[in-house]
Amino acid sequence: MTTTSTDSPSPQSSTNQPARLLVVDDDKAMGEMLVSALSSKTMVVEHVASGQAALDRIQQSLVDLVVTDVRMGKGMTGIDLTARIHEQAPETAVIVITAFGTVDLAVSAIRAGAYDFVPKPFEPDELLLRVQRALEAKRLRGELRALRESRGAPVAFGDLIGRSPEMEQLFALVDRVAQSSAAALVTGDTGTGKELVARAIHARSRRAHGPFVAVNCAAIPETLLESELFGHTRGAFTDARTARTGLFVRANGGTIFLDEVGELPKALQAKLLRALQEHTVRPVGSDAEVAFDARVIAATNRDLQNLVVDGLFREDLYFRLNVLEVSLPPLRARGNDVLLLAQEFIRRISARDHKKPIEIAPDCARLMLEYNWPGNVRELVNVIERAVALARGDQLTAADLPDRVRQFSPTHVIVSASAPDEFPKLEEIERRYILRVLEATNGHRTRTAEILGLDRKTLYNKLRLYGVGDSGATLSQPPNAPK
Repeated sequence: MTTTSTDSPSPQSSTNQPARLLVVDDDKAMGEMLVSALSSKTMVVEHVASGQAALDRIQQSLVDLVVTDVRMGKGMTGIDLTARIHEQAPETAVIVITAFGTVDLAVSAIRAGAYDFVPKPFEPDELLLRVQRALEAKRLRGELRALRESRGAPVAFGDLIGRSPEMEQLFALVDRVAQSSAAALVTGDTGTGKELVARAIHARSRRAHGPFVAVNCAAIPETLLESELFGHTRGAFTDARTARTGLFVRANGGTIFLDEVGELPKALQAKLLRALQEHTVRPVGSDAEVAFDARVIAATNRDLQNLVVDGLFREDLYFRLNVLEVSLPPLRARGNDVLLLAQEFIRRISARDHKKPIEIAPDCARLMLEYNWPGNVRELVNVIERAVALARGDQLTAADLPDRVRQFSPTHVIVSASAPDEFPKLEEIERRYILRVLEATNGHRTRTAEILGLDRKTLYNKLRLYGVGDSGATLSQPPNAPK
């Protein structure tokens, strides 16, 4: 038995331990070659010479992935072994390799439960990439299963859903903000759920028994917005046949939510500032002030400080609104919350349409995690609605996603951190980028070097440092031992 081990953690494992691989081949030279090609800082690789030895090893301890040849001198074949593993240890992924790369054999391997089928000869990089993809798919299956099994866990905060550290920090901040009566400003990209945050603040405040009045400042014509907010008297303008109470007064005892406050016209900003300072409003057409008792929560997806610098937003109003700021993270920075939200939306859509909820396939989950979601949660809802409508089986697959998600290629590294010591080192960012380009070229090192602007020798040295394996050699069987 050949064993290679390291103490370095693996990104493939949820427990930060190296992934454990088992090579099954009755040819010692080929087995050792595979061990050498696959061993790295993130993978512990062992070699056994028969299917039965592989089953015995799997029964002893966890094996994440098995790479097995099809034809071995005696005992069970690689296809038989795959079926046994699929039955006895379904969480263990299997990749089948063989010199007899026929379609029938490939179909048999997949039907037996193999994740992938690799014909000989093949490049070491090609096998390594397939192994990495198999481990990633295994990890995603585990995370999806954990999300499904923990549906009853408290992950909702009002109508907000999430388990990521970013959302846990947000929930804690919302609880603190809710205990105050000061004005609050909710900031974040379009579609992140700013109104949901405002409603959560209201629901946890001492004003929860009062009304929650929401108004989109960008959706109401400028000529009507003042009347909508402050009210008007009868005859104040054409068609004002009766007096109307404004939204500030209607929100008495509760909360008024001013969404897209950055779109307020400059003239109305001055009137809003006075209303916030005096806690009174003057209806259009009236000389009398009307008192109101409502907490003000504003929201915007624009940078109000930049608007102040550009002269488009009053600085004094900005400071009056931004007493307590609550900033929402974009969906792309929330990690597995993407899958958590996707499953919740599937449940809601299925319940609405009286259908059984379907599951998310690993290939679909991987694409959703890689996509940058410029439209945030609102875009995710749209994508899931479309995918559920188009899905043909009992799973959402990559084919059910729109082209922009399936064809998305990350062009930059997103770093989510709140403290200086949480940011990765520059070397780590370089490592991730190089391996990402290598994956995009399907392991083609010359093309990878061209894209990165490196000479081949420099790239090869970096890949060896990352534990990707030796360059150049083709992994084929020894010349005197065809299989």
